[in-house]
Amino acid sequence: MIIERNGCFLLQTLHTSYLFNILKSGHPEHLHYGASVISETQYEEFLKASSFGNGSESEAASICLNNICYSLSEKHPAAGGNMISYSDDFPGIALEDLPLEISSFGKGDIRDPFILVTHENGSKTSDFTFEKASITNDIQAPSSLPGSYDDSVKTSVGSSEDYAQQLVVTYKDKEYGTCLEVIYSVYPECDVITRRAVIVSANEKIHIDRIMSNQIDFHENGLVFTSFHGRWADEMHRTDSVCDGGRCVSEEMAAGESGSRSNPFVMISHKDTTEDSGYCYGFNLIYSGNHYEALSSNGYDKSRFISGISPATFGWTLDKGERFETPESIMTFDMNGANGMSRHMHDFVRKHIVRGKWRDKNRPILINSWEASYFRFTESSLLKLAKEAAGLGIELFVMDDGWFGKRDDDKSSLGDWYENKDKLPGGISGLSKKINDLGLMFGIWVEPEMVNEDSDLYRAHPDWAVQVPGHAHSKGRNQMNLDLTRTDVQDYVIESMKKVFGSGDISYVKWDMNRIFSDCYSKELPADRQDEFMHRYYIGLYRIMRELTEAFPNILFEGCSAGGNRFDLGILCYFPQIWGSDDTDAICRADIQRGYSYGYPQSTVGAHVSATPNHQTLNTVPLETRFDVASFGCFGYELNLCDITSSDKKEIKDQIDFYKKYRHTLQFGHYYRLEDGRCIAVSDDGKKAIAFMLQRESRPNRDVVTLRTCGLDDSKTYHITNRYVDIDLKTMGSLINMFTPIHIKQDGIIHNIANSVVKVQNEREDMTAPGALLNRVGVRLRPKFGSTGFDQDGDKTGILRTGDSRLYIIESV
Repeated sequence: MIIERNGCFLLQTLHTSYLFNILKSGHPEHLHYGASVISETQYEEFLKASSFGNGSESEAASICLNNICYSLSEKHPAAGGNMISYSDDFPGIALEDLPLEISSFGKGDIRDPFILVTHENGSKTSDFTFEKASITNDIQAPSSLPGSYDDSVKTSVGSSEDYAQQLVVTYKDKEYGTCLEVIYSVYPECDVITRRAVIVSANEKIHIDRIMSNQIDFHENGLVFTSFHGRWADEMHRTDSVCDGGRCVSEEMAAGESGSRSNPFVMISHKDTTEDSGYCYGFNLIYSGNHYEALSSNGYDKSRFISGISPATFGWTLDKGERFETPESIMTFDMNGANGMSRHMHDFVRKHIVRGKWRDKNRPILINSWEASYFRFTESSLLKLAKEAAGLGIELFVMDDGWFGKRDDDKSSLGDWYENKDKLPGGISGLSKKINDLGLMFGIWVEPEMVNEDSDLYRAHPDWAVQVPGHAHSKGRNQMNLDLTRTDVQDYVIESMKKVFGSGDISYVKWDMNRIFSDCYSKELPADRQDEFMHRYYIGLYRIMRELTEAFPNILFEGCSAGGNRFDLGILCYFPQIWGSDDTDAICRADIQRGYSYGYPQSTVGAHVSATPNHQTLNTVPLETRFDVASFGCFGYELNLCDITSSDKKEIKDQIDFYKKYRHTLQFGHYYRLEDGRCIAVSDDGKKAIAFMLQRESRPNRDVVTLRTCGLDDSKTYHITNRYVDIDLKTMGSLINMFTPIHIKQDGIIHNIANSVVKVQNEREDMTAPGALLNRVGVRLRPKFGSTGFDQDGDKTGILRTGDSRLYIIESV
């Protein structure tokens, strides 16, 4: 709901309020964003006066809104100290200490600016003041960039709190005629507000040095800025920094991707905020390129958050009458900690970012050929792997890198998107039919944004590669970026991918990008516009993704960029899921996936069970743990099923049966982070849940473990069991001699024979408890083996070694 009265603006969601008002000088004063400031009665009054009601000039609503805004507005009779007084007409206004909706350079606000432009006369001073505002009941998306959407059918006032609205506020620099539009979209049911900006040059040519998407000025400092940093195969590690003077920054300024090094999702909270209590804000950006998020505080007990395209490598020139639009930023707030904030973000991403056939559809269980064979495969070896997969209940077979051109390693053939007939004599069409005949869907890997020097494409079009003319080029993974700022290169990618995707019955595409950018330059751009390269690249990429997903609406696309190097909302507008990390080690992945969970629902995260020892870390992790971790995502396997033991195959079949039974809850359930790295996914109706617990370290003589949940229905009664898994006899080592009538040599012949036929019983949980107890106190689990107390004849004691895990099934009775 959006209301405007006498220059006062209220953007209201179900549980949050966003307020600003226009000062007499024309500047927009930011008043409040956070917990709702109106009562239920006032909400109904405002709703009647909104465009969803009769739009009437409700006197009560106008008085209430004006009183709220006046109460929150700062009262400054004069500029303080050595601050700049805005003008003789408004001597009490000092922009340095005023919380604002937008900020620019040159009129006294010396904080991080929202916008910075260079005018034809060389001046960088701008002064944008209020011109007009309009409210609509439809969401207008950006024209050249992906954006949020609303597919609600607007029918009646009674359910209008579910409908999105949009507010466009236009500001004008009266000295130059330049206009700045700030566009807000309100998604009430998700408690999300989005913001973006459009700048239009009027009477002159201007250069945009920076333009952000979001700015929030807080009336406090000492806030905690939480960012998520990492590197290749080690993404999304949470970092908390208290901003009590100076600036906290999360930025990807040069890599050219949203980045494993610094994800665009960030949080701002109070020092005492936890997962389940305290004020927590979440922010994100619908963009896949270089980005900038910063929280700074000043000496007047105020803080400013801004986010948008990184200004470090960005610039844009506007001729008279031209416009530029920024990416759309996302913000949400919850009073009940990070879990509440994440719930809003997850709902928003699922309903207003992800789109198309696969938005709400269960994702298939896949087998990916990469870690099973890398580049060394033939059609017969792929079919052998596929037969094993089909027999275990897997639903989708994915042929990864190595199927095209002369691609036998990572040094050649990117760009040559035709089948290698030595490997695939029947081509994609022949292989996909044989895969389908096994009862499996067929998927394929591509990396369309790249080219190798050793390729037919590069030999024909060397000018299509990103490189500075006359300079030595720095490669990544032996490859170069294609110049997607050029429409002819975009057209080639679109047409070549259409041929690939149409060459067989293809149900899934993994779209990879395995290097960041260097030597950024486009031969199609003049020298004074090279700073536009990176943003123009993404305009081109988004055009490619839009046309291909529209042409192939039934294909499930999964984004990838050397793992999670481009895990962002821009990609999710086209691809429903993204590969979370090239690290498939389950212990590492548990941390990585927990990091993603703060801003992204598990239905967007690709997660696989891989071999052990793990190919990235050489760590040995139990098969059950690998499954438990990967099950909280878009699930699959990435190992050679032909080489594993019959015992492992049986266990994998059991895993697949279990996952299919609880797939929708694991993929689309409400996700909550619990204590000690645990988590839980709860079904929409609250009738079932799956909880996960990882044993980070086993020590003897430990305390009893309590499982406390979150998100269950307090009024329901639940039955709690664990996913039971037998333990190999060899797990006990030589300790089995405590229980055997004869001595058994560890790893000897008798030991090996016994291990093939005898299993050690593990613990079985079987409890019934009310939801209120589970949520508020928790239940005590059975003891785990800790050097004493092992129950050799029963199932009362569990074996939980370092790296072991458990899934708990919680169902209402």
